Amino acid sequence: MGINRESDVAASLQIGPTDRGMVRIYVEGEGIELPLDFEPDEAAEIAEELLAAIEAARAVGPAGQPSGRRPESDGAPPRRKPRR
Repeated sequence: MGINRESDVAASLQIGPTDRGMVRIYVEGEGIELPLDFEPDEAAEIAEELLAAIEAARAVGPAGQPSGRRPESDGAPPRRKPRR
């Protein structure tokens, strides 16, 4: 299965800190429990990738049609990268 292939599979997603200082992304679906633990820096990189994907999806618009607007033209201030 690839990024652009639709699926009827349903799953729940939980994200939060663990008691060991990790960030856990927990995916649970029919017959599967998948805990994914990341160091905080790794989780920050994932968050940056997610934000970039959001902006790219907004640029494409619904049903694969160009939205005709720039990703940051929704009135929100430009996003800044967090300092490390």
